[in-house]
Amino acid sequence: MSAPDYRDFYRGRKVLVTGGLGFIGSNLVRTLADLGARVLAVDSLLPDYGGNLFNLAGYEDKVRINIADVRGHGMEYLVRDQEILFNLAGQVSHIDSMVDPFTDLEINCRSQLWILEAVRKGNPGLKVVYAGTRQVYGKPMKLPVDESHLLNPTDVNGINKISGEFYHLVYHSVYGIRSCSLRLTNTYGPRQLIKHNRQGFIGWFIRQAMLGEEIQIFGDGRQRRDFDYVDDAVDAFLRAGAMEQADGQVFNLGGDVPVSLLDLVKMLVKVADRGGSFRLVPFPPDRKKIDIGDFYADATKIKDALGWEPRVSLEDGVRRTMEYYRQHVEHYL
Repeated sequence: MSAPDYRDFYRGRKVLVTGGLGFIGSNLVRTLADLGARVLAVDSLLPDYGGNLFNLAGYEDKVRINIADVRGHGMEYLVRDQEILFNLAGQVSHIDSMVDPFTDLEINCRSQLWILEAVRKGNPGLKVVYAGTRQVYGKPMKLPVDESHLLNPTDVNGINKISGEFYHLVYHSVYGIRSCSLRLTNTYGPRQLIKHNRQGFIGWFIRQAMLGEEIQIFGDGRQRRDFDYVDDAVDAFLRAGAMEQADGQVFNLGGDVPVSLLDLVKMLVKVADRGGSFRLVPFPPDRKKIDIGDFYADATKIKDALGWEPRVSLEDGVRRTMEYYRQHVEHYL
């Protein structure tokens, strides 16, 4: 599958997206529908997890939506006859994983076995692309972080996400289930949860800048991170789902240039132009214990194998994101 052809691959194909009403999932679903895929979006719509029916507004006649929890036997029915599964269902809050580790275990670990067993028993020809996370690496020993880096997570979420990823890789090597994992970095853009600050800082910062509020930055603000606009993340999923070169592999996604949190916030306040401000504050103890400091990924592997690289600059992506929320913010607060 050559790079120019991977989007055409989806025309007419049956595609299942778990977490399909969430942030990245809904953007992926909309793109797949635009490409002519026959999409089934599955989401549990658990409160505070990011699933939002408005995320598929305008696509109700183009996409089938099934409200279901991946922690159950219904997966055997849902995977039947599908050709591609984008597995984005998950609990993504690091803080929540420490407060309620058993729910994180159920969703990010046990439910992955439900999904994979359903595939093995009922549809072993299905291709599976798993949404992994850079959180599996923990505090970097070297920068940029490539896929050979030690896995040493700082929280329960990272541990369970490692397990979910490894299940996919084992089912590939033992049962021949074509699967791969994309280790996502800080992803942002339209349809992101901004109701609370437990699912990553960038969505919360965007909300505060847009509302003209004071943004509190933990520590000295010098921590450098990389960022991917959601359209770039969606493009990586499309490539991984269409290309055989992805099978059995793990890939980092990474942003173009690492940016300090202080510079990020200054940009957000400037782009929002709502009179917002920022202030450096000490780390809360619970946050400090799981903070990873500087982190940015080496995405050379996915560039070489699948031709992927981020194309939307941080400032352009922030502008697009804020424009979306200016029009639709009432559906996200």
